[in-house]
Amino acid sequence: MAETEVDFPKRTRELHNALMDSNRWDEFKFRDDDIVIDTWAKSGTTWTQQIVSQLVFQGEEGLPVMDIAPWVDMRCFPLDEVLEHVEAQTHRRFMKSHLPADALLMSPKAKYLFLARDGRDVAWSFYNHLRSHTDEFYELVNNTPGLVGPPIERPGDDVREFFHGWVEHDGFFDWSYFDHIQSWWDIRDAPNVLLVHFNDLKEDMPGNIRRIAEFLEIDIDEERWPYIVEHCTFDYMKKNADDISPQLGSFFADGMTNFVFKGTNQRWRDVLTAEEVENYENIANSRQTPDCARWHATGEMPD
Repeated sequence: MAETEVDFPKRTRELHNALMDSNRWDEFKFRDDDIVIDTWAKSGTTWTQQIVSQLVFQGEEGLPVMDIAPWVDMRCFPLDEVLEHVEAQTHRRFMKSHLPADALLMSPKAKYLFLARDGRDVAWSFYNHLRSHTDEFYELVNNTPGLVGPPIERPGDDVREFFHGWVEHDGFFDWSYFDHIQSWWDIRDAPNVLLVHFNDLKEDMPGNIRRIAEFLEIDIDEERWPYIVEHCTFDYMKKNADDISPQLGSFFADGMTNFVFKGTNQRWRDVLTAEEVENYENIANSRQTPDCARWHATGEMPD
């Protein structure tokens, strides 16, 4: 694919906060078949990493997927170590990012998978995620030199209060949620970008794994197909959570088992009032184009 054939997405801004530094991608040397998995946090990132790992390694057991596919823009891990790690890899590489499309240095050499999930489900999952972090995690992130913006703090006991703050501030840590979704929606027609929705994966995981494989131009060994599918289920991932990242277990109370939660949607329905739901929907609709807002909430693509 020649770079001159298509007007590929370009980075137009930088993003720095307590977690991320978009400039870390400036040092990254792309290969022709690299894969970048992007989400706003708790939208199914690790699930997508697991799917890609199973396609790349054809159903292999016990893959430390988060260690294989590092979060390049996370500023608390030394960049030289991250780059050395991925440069030494000889398999088809796949990396993780939590940057909006307009803050990510993109390459026509790479394929980009973007996964979205209803914002209410993201907020609920993000709350549980932040609550499960150990003091060691917060100390590392907040004490890494170069902190930009407010430090990250463990949320309190009230998930509704957390949700209200999350909606009011459009995400957290100077990291806009709705703009992030819209930025990827705006480049959905780029030939090296595929949008996937959490709801679709939940409804038909095998079908969407094949869709991802086709986009990535990965031929599936049909004899390995049952293992690929099994290893991408939440039951399997939860049971084998400690294999996902032996290095990061100390960041979570009870280890990586707490990191791989349930993948459950709509836990907010029994907590939020009808007025709170309507307020969220009004804000989501005002911050996104109509087609983007509908896809973001449901996974439904326009005709």
